[in-house]
Amino acid sequence: MRALSGVELYAFTCGYLTIPLGFLLEGQKGRIRVPVPSYLIAHPRGLALFDSGLNLSSREDPLAYMGESGARYATFHFEPGEEIAARLRALEVEPGDVTFLVNSHLHYDHSGGNAQLPNADVVVQRREWEHACSRPDDDAGYRRVDFDTGQSVRLIAGEHDLFGDGAVTCFPSYGHTPGHQSLRVRTQRGEFVLCGDAC
Repeated sequence: MRALSGVELYAFTCGYLTIPLGFLLEGQKGRIRVPVPSYLIAHPRGLALFDSGLNLSSREDPLAYMGESGARYATFHFEPGEEIAARLRALEVEPGDVTFLVNSHLHYDHSGGNAQLPNADVVVQRREWEHACSRPDDDAGYRRVDFDTGQSVRLIAGEHDLFGDGAVTCFPSYGHTPGHQSLRVRTQRGEFVLCGDAC
């Protein structure tokens, strides 16, 4: 990537899921196809990724990856080239160059690509990490193989200024999960809030 004078924000779609509409709108019947988003924040002091999309195993063998309990809720539409590593390389960013990986929460469609970013510090709210680690192996939303991938983990509590200059700030948005967080990004084009399943 070219040299930066400010903060730049890039959005990706890393596949799609078909899930029950009732997951999004209480009491609704039927199913809905939704995108799996991820965002790259290029800051003069480093690269941060907000959410990492789906695990490659969801493409190769979704039943083995999700188990029967999870597979009955989600249908994956995840093509080669849609994984986060490929999306980054399309911008001439090597996945190993990402400094921070901010997970909004640790559900499989937000942390499934974490292992593709081997050198990133994972930044997550402590209460989300503790909740995810307490879930059983067959939980429909959390897969330990997605989020417990060996990187350094920074467990934060409340607001956290990622680069120390107010440009990229994590803040709690509890509700969808016990430790959900959103990310405020200030760029020369304006201020954005990345919310990963919050509203």
